Amino acid sequence: MIEDSRPLALICGSGASILLPDMEHQESVEVTTPYGETSAPISICRLHGLTVCVLNRHGEGHTIPPHRINYRSNIWALAELGCKSAIGLATVGGIRADLISGSLMLPTQIIDYTWGRESTFFDGGSETIVGHLENANPYCNALRDLILLAANGSDIPLHDGGTYAATQGPRFETAAEIDRIERDGGDVVGMTGMPETALAAEKEICYASINLIVNPAAGRGDKEITVDEMREAWESGCENLRLLIKKSILELANCGTRSLPLNSHIMKM
Repeated sequence: MIEDSRPLALICGSGASILLPDMEHQESVEVTTPYGETSAPISICRLHGLTVCVLNRHGEGHTIPPHRINYRSNIWALAELGCKSAIGLATVGGIRADLISGSLMLPTQIIDYTWGRESTFFDGGSETIVGHLENANPYCNALRDLILLAANGSDIPLHDGGTYAATQGPRFETAAEIDRIERDGGDVVGMTGMPETALAAEKEICYASINLIVNPAAGRGDKEITVDEMREAWESGCENLRLLIKKSILELANCGTRSLPLNSHIMKM
């Protein structure tokens, strides 16, 4: 089904339909997993000679809220298709003052405030070896470097570095919660970064995330957050995001057949 030896996974939110027309769509596939169904069928596409497996984490029509996404099924399916690297796209709220709506950030760290989500493939049991993920640097440096190279080579504004705070959702945070997250070191806040990031590492997928800031976080703006404001910010940043994805895929295609080195590793006791 996939001839490419190292397809890229592109995990999208509401922007999936915007990104797909820029690629040659070949087919849509459904992958059976031990964890149930994926959020949506996976679109197999081609761009710059590289196979790209596109998955909308919120499902077709944006019907799955962040805390109900089957992250394990999604990541397992992408690994089953042979994906060795993945770019997760995420819309976020900006906490740091310079992260204004419409801008892009490439995070280096993540803080997990979620709860109750199925967050690991190492569930224990008589037939399962318990593994412990060493995850001090959660985002793959090698893939981040390629994305930075793509941004710099095309003069795409991109904030290099920052901490993504993953909250439970689907409600937005209170101003006091954002104050706490800022004290903890968070720069942006979103609802889908975990356990997606850690699960990719458990499957030895080189994972990086590109964040599009679509609103000031609670208490950081001078008015209430509205859907119209978020849509306007998405539209203003979408062109740069689309271009960055295309250029990043080109940089990855130029790597030939070699796989990108991983930061994280599994320790088995």
